Amino acid sequence: MVNKPTNTSGRGRRDLTVKVKTARGRRLSSKLWLERQLNDPYVQRARAEGYRGRAAYKIMELDDRYGFLVPGARVVDLGCAPGGWLQVAAPRINADSSSARKSQGRIIGIDLQEVDPVPGAEIHQLDFLSDGADAAIKDWLGGPADVVMSDMAASSSGHKQTDHLRIIALCEAAAELAFEVLAPGGTFVAKVLAGGAEGELQKQLKQRFEKVANVKPGASRSDSSEKFVVAQGFRG
Repeated sequence: MVNKPTNTSGRGRRDLTVKVKTARGRRLSSKLWLERQLNDPYVQRARAEGYRGRAAYKIMELDDRYGFLVPGARVVDLGCAPGGWLQVAAPRINADSSSARKSQGRIIGIDLQEVDPVPGAEIHQLDFLSDGADAAIKDWLGGPADVVMSDMAASSSGHKQTDHLRIIALCEAAAELAFEVLAPGGTFVAKVLAGGAEGELQKQLKQRFEKVANVKPGASRSDSSEKFVVAQGFRG
């Protein structure tokens, strides 16, 4: 159950912070998560603007800064559920338009689970770690990719170091796929967690790409250890 906003203050201004009652069967961690969701401005903005999650604003910020989602680009979104990154990328690469005046891009979403359709995106239910996944992706794209991006995260174990190692392993696997499907000059974007075990990944990326940046978008929660690696200029 969600309480109404608290009473107005002495100056007549309403405190709009939403408080959640601890209902029977709801753990404190669930209560705090729900409370944070209800009060998160990016969650509220996503609902108002029709995006499937606050993560949409992370890829917006990264692309606004580094400019990799360009009209005509061929893009792969690994672990694309629920589809927020697809929603942002499709119009930016002109995948959702048949206009002859612009280069039309192509975007492929890959996930283990079914994902509701996104205009302009082609979504496939596939384990990207499976044999032949790289060949299938290039076949669906009609050639090599210009961008491989991933917002994947392993299920939380509650143990910070274990979670860090899991997400680094996912990111390393995504990078290996990117090495197979990217065209020269391409871009790799992926979520990692700061924590000290990503040194080998960073080393590989610096060998394979001309530029590697590590960024924490404003849309990432301040108490989160997540950051994003943006590697550009794939050397092939």
